[in-house]
Amino acid sequence: MLIEGVFAAITTPFHPDETVYFRKLEANVGRYSRSLLSGMVVLGSTGEAVALTDVESRDVLKTVSEAAAPDKVLIAGVGRESVKATLEMAEAAAQFNFDAVLVRTPTYYAPQITRAAVLHHYRSVADRSALPVLLYHIPKFVPYGFPVDVVAELAQHPNIIGIKDSSGSVERIQQILKLTQSAPHRTVTVTPVFGAVTARMLTAKAEADAALVSLNDLGSGLAVAVPPPVAPIKTRTREVGFQVLSGSAGTLFDSLEAGASGAILAFAACAPQACTEIYLAWKDHDGKLAREKQERIAAPSLRIAGQLGLNAIKAACDFNGYYGGRARAPMIPLTADQRAEVESLLSNIRN
Repeated sequence: MLIEGVFAAITTPFHPDETVYFRKLEANVGRYSRSLLSGMVVLGSTGEAVALTDVESRDVLKTVSEAAAPDKVLIAGVGRESVKATLEMAEAAAQFNFDAVLVRTPTYYAPQITRAAVLHHYRSVADRSALPVLLYHIPKFVPYGFPVDVVAELAQHPNIIGIKDSSGSVERIQQILKLTQSAPHRTVTVTPVFGAVTARMLTAKAEADAALVSLNDLGSGLAVAVPPPVAPIKTRTREVGFQVLSGSAGTLFDSLEAGASGAILAFAACAPQACTEIYLAWKDHDGKLAREKQERIAAPSLRIAGQLGLNAIKAACDFNGYYGGRARAPMIPLTADQRAEVESLLSNIRN
């Protein structure tokens, strides 16, 4: 699977009584689908995955899959505290036609989460997951440090295709890229312009083909409703190695310059256009413009996503036309002054 470009780590909206607000989730995903984002990550840290039940998580995955445009790559956060529970959520993601799963390291038994335990956890998940696996390094939430040599060792697994690294360290991204050069290269299916071909694109084509009227029906004299013809999906192939994605909006440009294939960003949940503009300028080899776009979001992304956290991201979503609402308790809502600060920081970053 090609994981390239900017992905929004989307939020999970809640009603005032803290039940999941599925209609608002659909609306948000519909709007992200009309953006230039490469895709969305669902049930990551920004999606409050740890605060949802497994039933709620499955319902969120189903809702997003049905609401998202077929060409948007969907990545499901499925990390749980055991291999078994992680695989059960990965199976649900596959059922709902997601394209890859993002797996964090277990956290509760931190003293026992050794190098050997981490290798065993990820290999066990990757061996049995129907979807390709992305490693997830987020040091501010997960005690395990995820040394780069462990990443390199796991990169040799045929079903582990990349990593989201939220350390904010460009040097670390460079080290990972260097140590994973020998990782298996994969032949992936892409569009004629080298965009990702998603599971839902192929499913839509298969369903359209299945809906064609058979010769027997035509000869029976029955009136049959015929759907409009669907153009075939033209594809080609591309070789990709181990794909490294930054989790830091403030270092996006430098990470791309270092060799990252893209980024998964909490700040893109509230400012997708501002984040994708950096990537698109870089892709067009306009380093000067990309750097200017990067400087524009540096302070707002650090303050909102890096310091104020989840409720600030949700407030920023509200300000920019997405539904944010509040995080589940025990997360504390923003004060009026903090909300005003968020809105001030985003005054020139609208979508």
